Amino acid sequence: MRKNIFLHELKMYGKSVITWSLSIAALIGVFGSLYSGFAEDAALLSEMMDKFPPQLLAAFGMTGVDLSTVPGYFGLIFLFVQICLAIQAANYGFSLVSIEEREWTADFLLAKPVGRPQILTSKLLAALCALGITDAVLWLSTFGFIELTRGGRTYEADPIVLLLAGCAIFQLFFLAVGLVISLLVKRIRSVTPYAMGLAFGMYLLAAFGDMLGESALEKLTPFKHFDAAYILQHGAYDLPLVLVSVAVIVISLVGSYLLYTRRDIPAVV
Repeated sequence: MRKNIFLHELKMYGKSVITWSLSIAALIGVFGSLYSGFAEDAALLSEMMDKFPPQLLAAFGMTGVDLSTVPGYFGLIFLFVQICLAIQAANYGFSLVSIEEREWTADFLLAKPVGRPQILTSKLLAALCALGITDAVLWLSTFGFIELTRGGRTYEADPIVLLLAGCAIFQLFFLAVGLVISLLVKRIRSVTPYAMGLAFGMYLLAAFGDMLGESALEKLTPFKHFDAAYILQHGAYDLPLVLVSVAVIVISLVGSYLLYTRRDIPAVV
């Protein structure tokens, strides 16, 4: 029964995974095709960026990043990739349980000979597999387009690997937070406003934190926990901030199981 729930949920993500994966690959492809022009005019690009306000550079994660290099340029693209990943993961988190209540199928599912923790686990595993497929496409498209557009320029792959590897925890943050919020809300009629609000709210929190120089804000958002500029400059994660993301994920997942097992599920009458 648990396997059937998992396979059914994974099948439900099919079209969504294809759409998000192709969109992210297209995003990387479009930006990647512009790299040659950026690299050839490196001096002009540096001069232009010197004229930008520091707050604007900080908001887009371009502080101290050399856009003429392959890792530096990908760091700029990575911010937009993160926004896409955040919206996708948050969407899955908000819809994980709420879709059953919204479509009045929750009582049918809960009538099956399987406990609520097992149901939630099967749903979570399906969502994680869907996000994992998107991650695989992200890795392949990133290094594929780099090889196609770098024009023989050498580059250090380690920082890019660190950026991509951090995506799993980054996505899990939005999945887990979206799930626990959906269980705290009585009923969600549409997950899109919630997912967009969470994703862009966290991004704006990071952007305004940089612009205002308020370091306390960065402790709240994974956009700062996995900041591309920091990773590129230091060749490592900001471990204390990454642990904040991990703590939020653990608390959100534990809270989700507790809330789901006690949740009053509306039935069709």
